[in-house]
Amino acid sequence: MMRNALRILTVLILGLTIGSPESYAKKKSDGEARIKLEESTFNFGIIDEKGGPVSHEFEFINTGTGNLVIYDVRTQCGCTRPEYPKNPIAPGKKGKIKITFLPQGRVGSLNKAATIYTNGKPSKTEVRIKGSVVPKK
Repeated sequence: MMRNALRILTVLILGLTIGSPESYAKKKSDGEARIKLEESTFNFGIIDEKGGPVSHEFEFINTGTGNLVIYDVRTQCGCTRPEYPKNPIAPGKKGKIKITFLPQGRVGSLNKAATIYTNGKPSKTEVRIKGSVVPKK
């Protein structure tokens, strides 16, 4: 009885100190994702209010060693719509975040931000669109 208890205790201690090789390998290979934007601001210039939506794609690359996941892209108002990749971006691969602006009823200066939330470094970053909306004639 005492021997069995000693054996169980020894196995438990070894298991806690060594850990499983699979979990160690997974931690080592996960790496860290890093998002690097090619540009962070885009200026549309003059936008005709009646011309309809305008869009720009912000390109980025995952410069890290782990997969990059974009959790969300939030904009300041309903006049700005984001589209972003839902699948992980592998290390060294590129992706695009498309920001569409709806100029109808938005005459004047345009300066809107979209915040990108990721699992990488930085965990949140911002892109910005600028321009000037002229009234429909």
